Amino acid sequence: MVTSGRRRRVTIADVASHAQVSVTAVSKVINNAYGVSPAMKDKVKTAIQELGYRPQAVARGMRGRTFTIGLVLPHIRNPFFADILDGLTAHLHTTDYQAFMIQGGATRKVEQRAVDALLSRQVDGIIMVAPLASKARLEDVAQDKPLVVLARHERSPHYDSVYDDDEAGAELVVTHLIQLGHRRIAHITHQDDSLARPADLLHTIRSTTYERVMREHGLADEIAIATSYYNEQGGYDGTRELLARTPRPTAIFAGADQAALGALAAIHQAGLTVPADISVAGYDNTHLAALPNIALTSIDQDGHEMGRAAGKLLLERIEGRMTPVRFTVTPSLVVRASTAAPPAS
Repeated sequence: MVTSGRRRRVTIADVASHAQVSVTAVSKVINNAYGVSPAMKDKVKTAIQELGYRPQAVARGMRGRTFTIGLVLPHIRNPFFADILDGLTAHLHTTDYQAFMIQGGATRKVEQRAVDALLSRQVDGIIMVAPLASKARLEDVAQDKPLVVLARHERSPHYDSVYDDDEAGAELVVTHLIQLGHRRIAHITHQDDSLARPADLLHTIRSTTYERVMREHGLADEIAIATSYYNEQGGYDGTRELLARTPRPTAIFAGADQAALGALAAIHQAGLTVPADISVAGYDNTHLAALPNIALTSIDQDGHEMGRAAGKLLLERIEGRMTPVRFTVTPSLVVRASTAAPPAS
């Protein structure tokens, strides 16, 4: 017999008992009914907060499953996240489940509110992409609902993980640039509000791998890193910083395609061309990278497969599987016109 080991959910009756009021009174406070005194509201709200009670916003959830799952994305601007959603949707197509997408935001506080909103609506499970929360907080969520985490490399007995082999991917792209003849290869990395162990974060892995490969090829003195963000503005700002250095790089490895697009803009604004003056490579192989006017060399980590795997693992969790699973995607290098041999000295 499979047992979940999850905490018993706090009920409205528990809140009423804790506040020493009737269940009807608690219901009125929750529904903001007319005629409830301020003192009663304060008493019930205090009990709700102390017990961690989440009102069940989905009536179906009171009777069992809601056949809904929540997908928490950091934001919706990254086209790679669309690939993940497509893969998840494709897997759910033959099931009774529907996915609700919610934006987690750039801070832990906003992300926590997003997760709480899903829990209060009684989704049957949650998928979190590149979450900022600590491992302890993720495990706390997993005690309430089955959870699958994407893009974090940590191990946990309480939730499943889906991630790319970021070390292999970063090594592929840096080695590619070195083989083209580049020595002055720069890197744009990411900073965020995450409480994860740095070694488990994809941008840390990509950055440390860049440094390792450069050193292994005798290029330690050429290491140049701009710490910015994995978005267009971050790539733009990071590239402007790198272009101001002397000597400037002949190649830039941006840790994400979004940042690479910003790098292309900064290079163009500086009156330089890609790849004649500077080669640019990204990571994610989004659909934008393949557009002829962009033609970005990038690492393909198969977001569609990651989304499909996350959906599969989450439904298995919902059905009762308790043994943790770690699913790894093997990346590949897609070479396009944005990388070439460095300009002649």
